[in-house]
Amino acid sequence: MLPTEHRLRRREDFATAVRRGRRAGRPTLVVHLRSGAMDPHAPGESAPPTRAGFVVSKAVGGAVVRNSVKRRLRHLMRERVALFPPGSLVVVRALPGAGDADHAQLARDLDAAVQRLLGGGAR
Repeated sequence: MLPTEHRLRRREDFATAVRRGRRAGRPTLVVHLRSGAMDPHAPGESAPPTRAGFVVSKAVGGAVVRNSVKRRLRHLMRERVALFPPGSLVVVRALPGAGDADHAQLARDLDAAVQRLLGGGAR
């Protein structure tokens, strides 16, 4: 489970990540990243934690399938949240193929998208 301080909950934060952030798409998901924009020289300011949210629409499947996909994605992000710069907003949007994908496929797609967003992969 993703710890509470790393969860994205407010609608405005989702909108900011999706509209103003960069994105990387894979066959089963799309990852939107809005990097944390803080002044590193500001005195006394601690970096806020990276927060992640998930969007799984009805196109993915029924309620049981959607909840299963969300649980898998939360588990995968828990292991990867430290890779992002502090204060980042991350939205993982599941595509219709995510409902049929196994855990390993979701992990591969998430890793490839994150690597591309963080500058490790070519287009």
